[in-house]
Amino acid sequence: MSSALSASQIREAFLHFFEGRGHRRVASSSLVPQNDPTLLFTNAGMVQFKDVFTGREKRDYSRATTSQKCVRAGGKHNDLDNVGYTARHHTFFEMLGNFSFGDYFKADAIAYGWEFVTKTLGLDTKRLAVTVFNGEGGIPWDEEAFELWAKQGVPRERIYKLGLKDNFWAMGDTGPCGPCSEIHFHQGDDIPCAEVAAGRSCQGVACDCDRWLEIWNLVFMQFERKEKDAPLIPLPKPSIDTGAGLERIASVVQGKRSNYDTDLFQSIISRVSELVGKRYTQEDGASMRVVADHARAAAFLIADGVQPSNEGRGYVLRRIMRRAIRHGSILGLNELFFFKVVDRVIELMGDAYPELRESRSFLLEVSRHEEESFRRTLDRGMKMIDESVAKLKQAGEKKLSGADIYYLHGTYGFPWDLTEIILRERGFEADVEGFWKEIEKEAQKNKFAGSGDKAVGAVYQQVLERVGQSEFLGYEGVGHEGEGSVRAILKGGAEVPEAHAGDEVELVLDRTPFYGESGGQMGDTGRIVAHGGKTVAQVSDAQRPVPGLIVHKAKVTEGTLKTGDMVQASVDGERRSSIRANHSATHLLHRALKMVLGEHVKQAGSVVAPDYLRFDFSHFSPMTPEQQDQVEDLVNGWVRENTESQTRIMSLEDAKKSGAVAMFGEKYGETVRVVTVHPQTTELCGGTHVRRSGDIGLFKLVSESGVASGVRRITAVTGLGALQYVRETERELKKVAEMLKTSPKDLVKRVEATQKRVKDLERKVEEVSVKAQTGSSKDLLEQARDIHGIKVLATRVDQADANVIRGMADQLRDRIKSGVVLIGGEKDGKVVLLVAATKDVVARGIHAGNLLKELAKEVNGRGGGKPDLAQGGGEDPSRIPAAFDKLYELVQGTNLA
Repeated sequence: MSSALSASQIREAFLHFFEGRGHRRVASSSLVPQNDPTLLFTNAGMVQFKDVFTGREKRDYSRATTSQKCVRAGGKHNDLDNVGYTARHHTFFEMLGNFSFGDYFKADAIAYGWEFVTKTLGLDTKRLAVTVFNGEGGIPWDEEAFELWAKQGVPRERIYKLGLKDNFWAMGDTGPCGPCSEIHFHQGDDIPCAEVAAGRSCQGVACDCDRWLEIWNLVFMQFERKEKDAPLIPLPKPSIDTGAGLERIASVVQGKRSNYDTDLFQSIISRVSELVGKRYTQEDGASMRVVADHARAAAFLIADGVQPSNEGRGYVLRRIMRRAIRHGSILGLNELFFFKVVDRVIELMGDAYPELRESRSFLLEVSRHEEESFRRTLDRGMKMIDESVAKLKQAGEKKLSGADIYYLHGTYGFPWDLTEIILRERGFEADVEGFWKEIEKEAQKNKFAGSGDKAVGAVYQQVLERVGQSEFLGYEGVGHEGEGSVRAILKGGAEVPEAHAGDEVELVLDRTPFYGESGGQMGDTGRIVAHGGKTVAQVSDAQRPVPGLIVHKAKVTEGTLKTGDMVQASVDGERRSSIRANHSATHLLHRALKMVLGEHVKQAGSVVAPDYLRFDFSHFSPMTPEQQDQVEDLVNGWVRENTESQTRIMSLEDAKKSGAVAMFGEKYGETVRVVTVHPQTTELCGGTHVRRSGDIGLFKLVSESGVASGVRRITAVTGLGALQYVRETERELKKVAEMLKTSPKDLVKRVEATQKRVKDLERKVEEVSVKAQTGSSKDLLEQARDIHGIKVLATRVDQADANVIRGMADQLRDRIKSGVVLIGGEKDGKVVLLVAATKDVVARGIHAGNLLKELAKEVNGRGGGKPDLAQGGGEDPSRIPAAFDKLYELVQGTNLA
């Protein structure tokens, strides 16, 4: 065994090995699966090839090899709590894989696996065993794989047969499936085994102990199940899907019993150890392992566009980050630390995954921001848990209710699983099932509801397989018109041979100038004409329900349209031109934002419409007016330069090497379009663009706002739309200027003067109001109660401003000479409370702030303040009389000096 190989060397050795055997090295796909609403995260190497395995997607290679980023976390039932406490559990991991799409099968796959493990890695064959499918459920045992392993020299007694649970794979109840075959490594019989401890024998590769470790899994995709529980049908082109966890292989190669002891983690753990000021040990380093693991997951998820939030993927990321931050607190890290650990991850893995380095500043900012937010939440949440535990002890109970857990979660953002862990540490239980029932009552707010991509209808896939891909004509020349033939007509989700006037249908042409919505660019509208103008269909939208297929949503207004008809398709040219200008402006805006705000800016979504563009981007603070002006100036400067746009077709790998930026939400094939609207910006894009940057005309930023934590949104207009926006703004300014009897030039001065006059008048009104309210203060003072020799007055004043109430309280306090005054009232449906105390009663032990804290609880609110003056509020005006009664009770119970 070679102990010199680092994890990076193992990764490269794997990819190089299979490249040398005819495999295409394919980059890891994003952790956010594209066009797959069934997955929260990419959790296996085969995810990006799912459509290739099913035949929905064709590529120009039949063998591939990858090192795929994977995350397995989230949902009701997950083993997140085990991370850090076991040798193998992780949130983020890398899956090495080699794939055959109808090319080689079992013989080569087994030979490749055995050669790499025994020759390239040099693992001792005496410590290896393999498994094959034993035959269950009417499926024959995999005798072929058994003999192929024996042919490689594996002793037959070390070829184990396992059942459906361990050695059979299926994509679902229907679809591709097949037997599995695994390679296991013997770590040693000194590792504890529950079976042995119970007086039985270790079950070897089938045992749950860690004596045997699975390091390689071959899936032989050789069957298809058409219907649930139906007999298996052999596939005409069997395929191979291999998965080998890099973390596990590194631990074996480096002679480690725990993945955390490999170089993949030790550098990160060392950084945690430095920050803590304590040496890491396997026995008491669980919290350090948690921080190290979760920092890896956070770095990669944020780099792939996931933001901490309270829903879907963002909620899982938030849970991972907050669990790490809490374990940092357990270690004594009370200052911001998590971003420093994330930085070590970037340093360690940035060579293999350049997206980490490219997004470094943003990754650190997101990590810092989330920790600042959670530390505030943690303090509040811990106080709430302390109170809950005290109540449980008082009631003699051991379980916190699901409603209480949900209150912590929904009101304070405190993760439910963190509540469970803290309770467990204190010897209590959490009603997790009850919590999930509360979640369901709230419309399952935090349950993942899909990736947002449109579900792929089987009918569209069937049409694509029958008629082939649609040829898009919109890139050539003006690209507004083109001739093609009708290849399919769909009505009500089913294919029909013809459509008549009045029918609303979906049309598929072999060639079309209509752009199908994708990459944020809206679909085209226009019309399709046949039979010399006798048949007309008005197109209201164009979509791409499956890659390669453009579907025209249309209504037949005249004649009859049949499959096979030749048609003339015409796009609304003016609308298309506006869309092109807005799309090109989006590219220029993206670059301008990077130059003004920093390279951390990444696109987080966009809409390119005919009348506006909307661009979401990663940034934490609102843009200043000066920054907005800088962005506008940059974009308009590039527009005035009127440079010629360029489009190149190249491989995805070459495009990335050239520095082309990938746009958010697009799924790229092996061949891509690289668009350069201006030398400052080069991006991968399948949309339509202007021929010269000057065609954009004018760029005008309309608004800039926040849409989520760390995500800002810009709305802008171009060309005639920008001109119209400027004109409308000018008209409104002129109207306002006329109303104020001034010119637009002097409008600001006039508004400032008007505002000053309004404030002066409001102040005079308040003064009059105070006098009116306190005019009868003599009568009010007669209502004061004498308690312990001091006067206590509680009076109600509704619909009064805070300044009015404060002024009234000052006057009453001055007139009462010695005592406490409470003014309470309702304002806009809320409770306003103010307590004022004279200096002599403060000296005797009365504290206005403490009084108000208790009074506010009576009205379902909160407040506090100084010993002589305190202010607060509440939600329940009906409880104001109860607050008054509480004041007298509190003063009565105060031990005065």
